[in-house]
Amino acid sequence: MSLNRRHFLATSGALALLPALSLRAQQAPLLNVSSRMLEVKGKAAKVFSVTGANGKPGLFAQEGERFSGAVRNETGAPLVMHWHGQVFAPYDQDRARPDGGELAVGASDTHDFLLTPGTHWTHSHQLTEQQLLAAPMIAREKDAGDVQDVVVMLHDFAFRSPEEILKELGGSNVHGAHAGHGGSAPSGAAPQGMNHMHMNHGSMNHQSMHHGQMMVHANDIAYDAYLANDRTLDNPEVVRVAPGQRVRLRIINGATATAFFIDTGQLEAECIAVDGSPCQPRSVKNPPLAQGQRIDLIVTMPKEGGAFPIFAQVEADKLRTGIVLASAGAQLRKIADTAAKAAPHTDLSLDEMLRAAKPLPEKPVSRAYRLMLGEEAGYRWTINGRIHGEHQPLEAKVGERISLTFMNPTMMMHPMHIHGHHFQVVGSRRGNFSGPTRDTVIVPPHSPITVILDADKPGRWFLHCHHLYHMATGMMTELKVS
Repeated sequence: MSLNRRHFLATSGALALLPALSLRAQQAPLLNVSSRMLEVKGKAAKVFSVTGANGKPGLFAQEGERFSGAVRNETGAPLVMHWHGQVFAPYDQDRARPDGGELAVGASDTHDFLLTPGTHWTHSHQLTEQQLLAAPMIAREKDAGDVQDVVVMLHDFAFRSPEEILKELGGSNVHGAHAGHGGSAPSGAAPQGMNHMHMNHGSMNHQSMHHGQMMVHANDIAYDAYLANDRTLDNPEVVRVAPGQRVRLRIINGATATAFFIDTGQLEAECIAVDGSPCQPRSVKNPPLAQGQRIDLIVTMPKEGGAFPIFAQVEADKLRTGIVLASAGAQLRKIADTAAKAAPHTDLSLDEMLRAAKPLPEKPVSRAYRLMLGEEAGYRWTINGRIHGEHQPLEAKVGERISLTFMNPTMMMHPMHIHGHHFQVVGSRRGNFSGPTRDTVIVPPHSPITVILDADKPGRWFLHCHHLYHMATGMMTELKVS
């Protein structure tokens, strides 16, 4: 299959993130994971790239196409890749699993599975995601219509290594002890008696506030920059859009530890999908986007054209990044990388408002699990009082309906993600509802949330916090389906 000329011209505006070749037309390797140099705020940094045969990041395919070919590791270090949101990926074709392993340097994996329609992505199941080891993995829906697709990949970025940051936080990489996940852990034991809930992070980007007796905290890492499609607002990507053109923004939060709020400014936005799953269209303003989540927004350029920034503002902070949608000849102005006021803390308001386009069918729950998210001294993050390696797996039989209720007495939001499945958000403190279908859900402090899923494939599937420093230091368990 090849793209028609109109669709090619529309999608090519989203810079290098929208390859114009069919998957079947590509030569092996289908994806090549390697290193590259990137300039961030005038300083060179060595980061990673995940590129197709045409040298462009990630994959942009069509619904019905297959992910068929080789994935080659040219990074110089063992690699653990995860196909985030790809529920059609066979269990043994995702190395990010409890019985998985690393892809050796110079080695290739061979894959063949139907791509899951929607906005999805791929990333390392290691802290190297912070070094941009991630890329879009999109299958354009058959009913997408006459819209211009613009993919926006968000990242938090530091010149310091993940190991240095983990040492600053005072934690130990327990995930790194399993099959090399997460890279090498810093030497020495975690400091004892250090309670993150009462730590002074000094110069870290640390924002907290009080709600009565409850303190809410965000951003426990001081990042050097926030990127949208590899750029800061010092030199943002400018995507050319014709006056009057409808645009589908496919926004992916590939950040390691940062949630954002999406601000489309003067352009009204309609949410049509979250985490690659369609929802009933709903007008939204400044929706939150946690680590690992995606959101598809429809905006329309005014008939008179112009330049319109699309911002991603850091949770509980004024810092922001973004891109610009602009018609030909539009005047571009300098854009500040700080907003006039700080963004709020993430909450459940979006999921409580959205409704799944295709909710799960009525079915009794076979097993209900309550998962208490916890925080202990030494930057140790737990599920039901245990870190990964000490965990007690959740169990299910193929075909069973599972209910998961997340409870969060900690002072930080946790974006909880499950591998191999999508779930539907069905309950919060406000009651029961038929919420959106997702694979990653915001669990705010002191706000329980319930999701349901159908265990439809056997395997041992990770369930973890997508704040990857929380995952690395323990906040991960597994759902064992037999």
